[in-house]
Amino acid sequence: MLQNLSEEIRECLRHAEECRRLSRTALSASAIQEYLEMEQRWLALARSYEFTERLSTFVRGAPPSPRRRKSALRQSRAWDIGLAGKT
Repeated sequence: MLQNLSEEIRECLRHAEECRRLSRTALSASAIQEYLEMEQRWLALARSYEFTERLSTFVRGAPPSPRRRKSALRQSRAWDIGLAGKT
């Protein structure tokens, strides 16, 4: 699963894991809390990267909107009748 994720996501997950590991060896309650909060921030960033990647993949695969199709059709017709560039 990890090999399918982008490098940014993998890097965030590595940082989160490191924070979790450091929280286990921290000497004070405040340090433990800081590491655990930092872990959560790294995980949130990883989720944000993942969402961005999924959204980008979705948008690239989406068909053109009706508005863009109509615009492309008008442009195509203008070229067909020699009006292109005369708008």
